[in-house]
Amino acid sequence: MKKLRTIIVAGLLVWIPLGITIFAVKLLIDLLGQTYLLIPVGLRPENLLGFSIPGFGIILAIIILLGTGLIAANYLGKTLVEAWEKLLDKIPLIRSIYNPLKKFAEIVLSDQTQSFSKVLLIEYPRKGVYSLCFQTSKEVGEIKGKIGDDVVCVYIPTTPNPTSGYIIMVSKDEVIELEMSVEDAIKMIISLGVVVPAIGGKE
Repeated sequence: MKKLRTIIVAGLLVWIPLGITIFAVKLLIDLLGQTYLLIPVGLRPENLLGFSIPGFGIILAIIILLGTGLIAANYLGKTLVEAWEKLLDKIPLIRSIYNPLKKFAEIVLSDQTQSFSKVLLIEYPRKGVYSLCFQTSKEVGEIKGKIGDDVVCVYIPTTPNPTSGYIIMVSKDEVIELEMSVEDAIKMIISLGVVVPAIGGKE
């Protein structure tokens, strides 16, 4: 029975991550495919050409992303985006949803070296208990002036979902910088600590 249980667990460790990955990819593809609905019925390929084009929604989504990026990257585009965001900022409910999501996306997608660039170890929630976290910023502005200490802002993810968590300010003297990559740290968090990367990146 013990050997049978070991075999079943080994099988689950293969299929559960694979199943979740397939589900996430399918969900993303389905979501991108919904851009197809933006085209009026009379202008869709099956009505104009007489046949449907597989993956047309995804192709359209990529074109929209590229077009939006090109527009937002120039001066006129930036002006329009700023005007649009000012309009959204005047709507209470939309503002409370849009602004935090935009800030989070800027942090995660930013190429700044201090954003999610380091994996740290801190004593939290009490002395003698350690938690993995990610450095999000070294500049904490007013906070540093108020507490009179040199601190960094860190993000502590929850397990097994690293997209939820909370931020805390920690003194630089109490932070232990690790050699593992952000990707390896996320693997460890998602696996509930089962996948532990060794020094050099090999698990």
